[in-house]
Amino acid sequence: MADRAAGGSDAAAGAQLFAARRVVVKVGSSSVSGDNADQIPQLVACLARLVEAGVQVILVSSGAIATGVPFLRLDERPEDLATQQAAAAVGQNILVNRYQRALTGHEIIAGQVLLTAHDIENPTHRGNARRALERLLQLGILPIINENDTVATHEIRFGDNDRLAALVARLVSADRLVLLSDVDALYTAPPMMPGARRIARVAYGDPLEGIEIGESQSGWGTGGAATKVQAARLAADAGAAVLLTETRLLAAVLDGEDHGTRFEARSEAGAS
Repeated sequence: MADRAAGGSDAAAGAQLFAARRVVVKVGSSSVSGDNADQIPQLVACLARLVEAGVQVILVSSGAIATGVPFLRLDERPEDLATQQAAAAVGQNILVNRYQRALTGHEIIAGQVLLTAHDIENPTHRGNARRALERLLQLGILPIINENDTVATHEIRFGDNDRLAALVARLVSADRLVLLSDVDALYTAPPMMPGARRIARVAYGDPLEGIEIGESQSGWGTGGAATKVQAARLAADAGAAVLLTETRLLAAVLDGEDHGTRFEARSEAGAS
């Protein structure tokens, strides 16, 4: 069952990340675009700490459309597919440039990888993607993955990078997945509701009965708590433990503080 006491999670989540062989980190649009674009150097500093500890890190970053929209002189996310694709084409370039500028200070080089759901489903494409990611990691490159929104169709409207990150974690046999957003943890009800309590730990296979899981509240992102829970279960099934927390709290987690919600992996189910 889920540990629904605020202090009941594994306080060593940061230590476990440092001890991991391979970690996939996913960050949402609202955390790295608009007024929050200044979070990129902070996020990169956390990734660099893991890399310096010998961890292989893959970043799955949303935010291409949200980053590109202001450069198209638009006030809000476009509704038509062609303009979404145009915004993604502009925004992806700017977003990766911002990441690389921050990474350069840590002497880390990024490698851009754009995928669609079809790439993961198609055995040939999936094998190519796996080999490319493995080689990038062998060469000391930090892969930055995003959905290929410029050529995607329904993925732009209904897809989310939480699922993509979980599929990437499965693809490369990562032992940890970190899902970062503007919400600090999973709660027993929407966090703004009276009596909502943080769920510190979710045991493998826990159906989370009685938990009210909401959808996205952001005007930019496509995923809410429901998509994160689904992604966490997908990764946990493949043996990757999952930490769900706020982007701004990742540094504190690495320092040993207890934040977020930890989803136990299948491989840990009989050991805890």
